[in-house]
Amino acid sequence: MNGAALLLALCWLHAFITRRWDKHSTAIQLVLGMLFGAICVIGMLNPISPEPGIFFDGRSVVLSMAALFNGPLVAGVAGLIAGIYRIWMGGSGMAFGLAEICLSILFGLLYRHCSLSGKLAIGAWQLWFLGLLMQVLDMLLLPAAQAASSLEQTAVPLLLVMPVATVVLGLMLKEIEQRQRTELALQLRESRLRAITEAIPDTLLVLDEDGLYLEVTPSKKEAHNDVLTARIGQSVHDVLPQSEAERFMDFIRQTLASDSPQLIEYTRQSADGVKILEGHAQRLDIQLNGKQAVVVLARDVTQRVDDEHELRIAAAAFETQQGMIITDEFNRILRVNQAFSTITGYSREEAVGQRTSLLSSGRQSLAFYQSMWQQLKAVDRWQGEIWNRRKNGEIFPEWLSISAVRNTQGQVINYVASIDDTSERKAAEERIQRLAFFDGLTDLPNRSLLLDRLQHARDGCVRNGECAALMFLDLDGFKNINDMHGHHIGDKVLCLAAARLNGAVRVSDTVARLGGDEFVVLLEHLNKQPQQAAMQVEQITTSLLATLAAPYQIDGLELRSSASIGVTLFNDGSYSIDELMQRADLSMYEAKAAGKHTVRFFDPRMQEAVSKRLNLEQEIRRGLLSEEFIPYLQPQLDDTGCLVGAEVLARWQHPQRGLLSPAAFVEVAEHAGLIETLDLQMLQNACHQLALWQQQSATASLSLSVNLSARLLYQTNFVERVLQILKQSGADPHRLKLELTETLLLDDLPGAIARICELKAHGIRFSIDDFGTGYSSLAYLQQLSLDQLKIDQSFVRELPGDSNSLAIVRAIFALANSLQLEIIAEGVESQEQHIALLELGCRSFQGYLFGRPMPLIEFERLMLTHSMKVESEVPML
Repeated sequence: MNGAALLLALCWLHAFITRRWDKHSTAIQLVLGMLFGAICVIGMLNPISPEPGIFFDGRSVVLSMAALFNGPLVAGVAGLIAGIYRIWMGGSGMAFGLAEICLSILFGLLYRHCSLSGKLAIGAWQLWFLGLLMQVLDMLLLPAAQAASSLEQTAVPLLLVMPVATVVLGLMLKEIEQRQRTELALQLRESRLRAITEAIPDTLLVLDEDGLYLEVTPSKKEAHNDVLTARIGQSVHDVLPQSEAERFMDFIRQTLASDSPQLIEYTRQSADGVKILEGHAQRLDIQLNGKQAVVVLARDVTQRVDDEHELRIAAAAFETQQGMIITDEFNRILRVNQAFSTITGYSREEAVGQRTSLLSSGRQSLAFYQSMWQQLKAVDRWQGEIWNRRKNGEIFPEWLSISAVRNTQGQVINYVASIDDTSERKAAEERIQRLAFFDGLTDLPNRSLLLDRLQHARDGCVRNGECAALMFLDLDGFKNINDMHGHHIGDKVLCLAAARLNGAVRVSDTVARLGGDEFVVLLEHLNKQPQQAAMQVEQITTSLLATLAAPYQIDGLELRSSASIGVTLFNDGSYSIDELMQRADLSMYEAKAAGKHTVRFFDPRMQEAVSKRLNLEQEIRRGLLSEEFIPYLQPQLDDTGCLVGAEVLARWQHPQRGLLSPAAFVEVAEHAGLIETLDLQMLQNACHQLALWQQQSATASLSLSVNLSARLLYQTNFVERVLQILKQSGADPHRLKLELTETLLLDDLPGAIARICELKAHGIRFSIDDFGTGYSSLAYLQQLSLDQLKIDQSFVRELPGDSNSLAIVRAIFALANSLQLEIIAEGVESQEQHIALLELGCRSFQGYLFGRPMPLIEFERLMLTHSMKVESEVPML
């Protein structure tokens, strides 16, 4: 009875504690340990004692069950309390008592380990065997002296009672623990269901088969809505309109007849207006008040329905005539409409997933896109014109509007863009522009555009100081073409003339048609000097006259029509646009009056200069044909005073003006493209003279230097022509020296090197003329196979007094010596210059000190004088 009372008390206290507090906390485990320890102490207060100092009680059962169900901490605390009390009791069996305590705890922990690992279940037979095993071991641990008498008195009761007590206590504790786990699971389930119910945005309704509200749990949004909770006990007919109530009853019957959830959408009147609700219903498996029931989750979907309606409207709006693109924040295309596919040629499948750079034309710069994205980030929208590329590669203009879509956190999640193909509009604008500013027949600028460009050119002249020219052109005899062959032929002539004019001027110039057969040419960016600008215009007008005078081949006809050109120059804002137009027009009529197919400048001085230049050009052509250009020779001497050769210089023996120096004709000849012919004539004369000289011993060692122009050097057949002249004349190539200028080499240095090397292979020598005044580069001196450097007279003129000239000449000598080149100084006019050059190491000279350029007869007379002087200086043997 004492044992039963103790077990019941233990079970009640254990259940009380574990039901109210978490037994896994350290504090509760300590309390349980002390509880089990106290039970052991109470049991030891009234033990069975067969021998003095030997005590038998229920502590082995209590301690083993404490270890089995509560773990080592509870068992340890209980065993410590029991052990302390057993030591306090003392007696001969104290060691046996302590061993029994430890053994009970160990067996309980071992059983716990086997149970947790799934090796051993907690059942009646297992518990009975555990109790029996512990009692047998306890008996075996008794001291030998007391074992016989103690076992005789207590063995049977202990073996019968203690295993059964272990079973009873173990099963009771197991049942308490299972009940605790069940209650905890129920609490967790209830808490989870409560949390789910509160978390879902739906109102929970329980209705029976008659449509009565049995339970109403408002959603969190409507938690304070007393109207909902007041429906308990009401019928759906009391809450919903009649038509909706009948639909809802059908819905309840359908749910009760089905095992799967059912869905309904219905309306309900509320204080905020008509609400649209969506109900999800499921049949309950149990009856409530003897009737079947359903659980309904009712959700307010009014906003969703409105949003879907808006989406349908937006979807209809999305399929507009404008192309629409929706992208994510990384510009990947998410959706496009049919208009987009029509405009770009890309289908939905081809576009979705691609980046918007799929349409990039490459025309916009990086700065354009940077500016666009900066505005998008700042105001969430951008619009403007942009060029994109269709699938077929065609580039087209479009008007692009982009809007950024942000989420509630302010982050951009989408971009919506609309594109409007402006190709037709721009084409129409261009057509209007062309009709407004271009001639319909020739497609040239008309009077309106010409006046605008003329104003722009006039402003540019004021700003930059450059000259410009306005030219009026009228086709000579065009009226006869119209009268004889019809206006359709005349129109074709005008178109061909317009094309020829466009092809004969620079891209920066303007060719316009005023009407009829009148054309205007505006030349911009001419030379700042009026004289030079007039020369440029003269060259262009000459080309235009030749171009327009060429025959027109039209429909099997060969037609001719020259032109009369009037020109006015301007370089400031002194004259208005109308005045410039009048001046050019008047000049054109003067050209007509002068006999047509000619040019007239408005400025009389300019006209005089151009006329004089044109006359001079014609005279040069005539002079070249008449061989009026003759060679003059300027002597070249060595450091001993011996004549070693001469430089061939052209002079013009004009029939009326007499002998002319190169300053009077070289520049005009260069601009007219006649300098090559002149150079070739001088070269032919030089080779002919060399061939004559080599027949006489006194002159066979002389050489001649001939200047070459850039145009002649870079002609494709230059080498062949030079060699042909040498062959025809029979001259010795080793006595011919060709002089080149430094600037001439810069145009095409590789080409010059190739031609020089090819001619040097035949013995011809080369000299650099005016060295030091142009682009003096060690690079070309190293690459060219030169023979001589000619010091420019500008350095010689300052010798010997100018230290800078002296230093430059000294440097040239050092350079020539290092490159093993000859040096000749030109422009030597005084004895002081001669002496200074000799002291610097110069061995060849040319200048007025030794002789001016002279005719061949005077040069031969000079040769005779020099030879006699040399012979007189040779001592008698």
